[in-house]
Amino acid sequence: MSGDEGLRGRIEDLGPWFHNLDIEGVRTAPYHPLGDYPAFKWRRFADLIPADLKGRTVLDIGCNAGFYAFEMKRRGAERVVGIDGDGRYLRQAAFAADALGLDVEFRELSVYEVDKMGERFDLVLFMGVLYHLRHPLLALDLIHAHATSDLLVFQSLLRGEEGVLPVADDHGFEETAVFGREGYPVLHFVEHRYAGDPTNWWIPNRACAEAMLRSAGFSIQECRAGDTYLCRRGAVPKGFGDLAGAAPLVPGPGD
Repeated sequence: MSGDEGLRGRIEDLGPWFHNLDIEGVRTAPYHPLGDYPAFKWRRFADLIPADLKGRTVLDIGCNAGFYAFEMKRRGAERVVGIDGDGRYLRQAAFAADALGLDVEFRELSVYEVDKMGERFDLVLFMGVLYHLRHPLLALDLIHAHATSDLLVFQSLLRGEEGVLPVADDHGFEETAVFGREGYPVLHFVEHRYAGDPTNWWIPNRACAEAMLRSAGFSIQECRAGDTYLCRRGAVPKGFGDLAGAAPLVPGPGD
């Protein structure tokens, strides 16, 4: 068996892959239904992130097979950590990192467990995860409280109105019409499935995604490709609570 055949066999054994990586000329997901994913998406917002990450630390939450983590390491990041709750993806990522010669650390953790890392990162990537979560705002709160020291790159599937309605700081109890206006923040709940995926739970419209980021203490700096935001960590908003010093508020077994 040639080295190329052996590599293809190992990649197939680890499949199916969601990230189409190029490992020594062999593609991990050459027939991906979305095309060259996530490379085509990366090209749309790559310049949001500093080209030189020397001396900086990066956390990739929901790293899958490691595409974005590898790109951060290629930009010279001092330390890159990828976390995911799916062990299969992490095995793919570890294999790819070794084959590509990239020093990236991978750990099996969910976003609700970022406090267990015991450190903050200069740059946090939170890409394509929010709509798969039962508790999306809690996840953003925990990222602010435990994981981010400076920058957050956030991306989510968005559905509904694209407009953003300026919302007043307060409304009287008798005010009901505002909730039906176009551009009001709406988080759509998926009870069963969306696109055949039972892990799609909450899908925001654009106004809601931006409002959730602000509510969690992130200041939006820029938006690219209509769904990817560069944010800077700001002060804890009023009413946020003390998640920095508390255990994650995640329901346990039987709750």
